[in-house]
Amino acid sequence: MNECSHIDALPHPEPEALGETCRECAETGTHPVQLRKCLSCGHIGCCDSSPLRHASAHARESGHPVMRSFEKGEDWRWCFTDNVLV
Repeated sequence: MNECSHIDALPHPEPEALGETCRECAETGTHPVQLRKCLSCGHIGCCDSSPLRHASAHARESGHPVMRSFEKGEDWRWCFTDNVLV
């Protein structure tokens, strides 16, 4: 794993997921490819392979840098600010 300057500042325990799917996609009738969970607030957004890329938009708009996969069997994390797996 690479260095992330934000991982130590994340809340412990991890915030609860704010839903089971991307709320923004549900509101627009768009289907997410995969889901990502913000590790600062629990927001669930769609991945960058999805048409509207709500997880990335959330990171930019909120300043929340680290997310993790919200897919079963996956536990990797990504820092949008440092562009690294953490």
